[in-house]
Amino acid sequence: MAVYKRPIYTVVAKRLGEPRRFIQVLAGPRQAGKTTLARQLLADFKGQGHYATADEPVLKDRVWIEQQWETARFGVRKSGGKTAGLLVLDEAQKISAWSETVKRLWDEDTAARMPLHVILLGSSPLLVQRGLTESLAGRFETISVSHWSFSEMKEAFGWSLDQYLFYGGYPGAAALIGDHQRWKSYILESLIETTVSRDVLLMTRVDKPALLRRLFELGCSYSGQILSYQKMLGQLQDAGNTTTLANYLHLLAGAGLVTGLSKYSGQKVRQRASSPKLLACNTALLSAMTHLTFDEARRDPEYWGRIVETAAGASLVNSLVGRDIHVYYWAAGNLEVDYVLQRGKDLVAIEVKSGRLKTTLPGMAAFTTANRVKKALLVGAQGIPLEDFLSTDPEAWFKE
Repeated sequence: MAVYKRPIYTVVAKRLGEPRRFIQVLAGPRQAGKTTLARQLLADFKGQGHYATADEPVLKDRVWIEQQWETARFGVRKSGGKTAGLLVLDEAQKISAWSETVKRLWDEDTAARMPLHVILLGSSPLLVQRGLTESLAGRFETISVSHWSFSEMKEAFGWSLDQYLFYGGYPGAAALIGDHQRWKSYILESLIETTVSRDVLLMTRVDKPALLRRLFELGCSYSGQILSYQKMLGQLQDAGNTTTLANYLHLLAGAGLVTGLSKYSGQKVRQRASSPKLLACNTALLSAMTHLTFDEARRDPEYWGRIVETAAGASLVNSLVGRDIHVYYWAAGNLEVDYVLQRGKDLVAIEVKSGRLKTTLPGMAAFTTANRVKKALLVGAQGIPLEDFLSTDPEAWFKE
């Protein structure tokens, strides 16, 4: 099989072909292909390249960053300055005061007119962004690398829609789907546990780590459903307060595991105070947390319906990271609209027909009566086929 290059490869490669202007920051969840993308860029780069990672058991420090930077500089000097250099630092945000060190070295190269391009990779976007805004203002450009889409998994691995719905968008696990237990263990241990223990707990103060893990499990169990923080407190032991839960859910979202959609109300204050609609960011997380195999899941209408609804929502959330389109849900009494997209004053309302029996009724008529909606979409059943919906850029729904 030919080497697959994600569409984002072209975006980053084009910017590397321009004069040195910004540090390129590729941020996204684990197993989204950031390292593979960087290695592809290094292989095709017309100059001197160097890759180094801080994502190792042995702790690194600021001196390590300086050493790797000097190695990349040496490559440029060795060419007599005739070719540019490319330095890729993976998980640099795990080093204390990394952003100050990067700022100093970048400014030194700018003053010396050193033609060294720099790419930073980070699997904890929240922590990467914190360091960027504190020290590197005006010196960086963030490029979001999200979970793989249905179109990408189909093109790279020949997956069917049902395979994508169950196994999700983790390319590293694609070769393991023939052995369900091995695939499940990989997701649970190499992805979920590694993300929680190395990207969240070690990098951020979490006073109740067991609670954060249980909140993740709850997010998978109730993915696609609205659950108030008070109800979450009732489901979890030693849960503290609603502020703690909201903060932990924010951390899980930043790690690409579980997010909580806000209710659309037209007022930001009311949106922030609303009960969240829990949503796993990758359907593989749901499948790995259940006892069902692929065939068993397909025969279970209730579970398969949850998978379909999660896939539709996760596709919207993942593809819109870093873009000026926001994803919400809407509910009033026993009425609900699954997803609401907002771009400026334009709204797109989306109802997903999954075949699952819901406790709420479709609220499209009520929502369109109360709000000026650009488009009202039905996905599945007699509406837009799910395969087409997952393969379409959400921005297209705002076009005439």
